[in-house]
Amino acid sequence: MIDRDQVLHVARLARLSLSDEEVERMSGQLSGILEHIEKIGELDLEGVPPTSHVVEVTNALRADEPRPSWPREQILDAAPSVRDNGFEVPSPQA
Repeated sequence: MIDRDQVLHVARLARLSLSDEEVERMSGQLSGILEHIEKIGELDLEGVPPTSHVVEVTNALRADEPRPSWPREQILDAAPSVRDNGFEVPSPQA
C-alpha cells in the first residue's frame, strides 16, 4: 500500500496541495491502481503483439489529399490586421 509520505512526495512533484482527506483518498486509489498493474503483470503475454488500441481501429483519419483552399481575400477580410497580403501579428516582446 502507498503510504502518506509517498502520496505527499508525488503531490509535491506534481505541485499539488492536498488536504489530509485527499491524501488518505489518494493513498487508497493509488494503491488500487498498483494492485491492478500487478495483476496485469501476472498474465502470460508471450506472443501477444503490443497494441495502441484494445480494438482494431480503421479509417480513424481522413485521407491526406490536397483540396482547394478558401479564397485569400475572404480569409484576410476577417483578419484584424493585414500586411503584405498576409496576417499582421504583433512583434514578440523580448
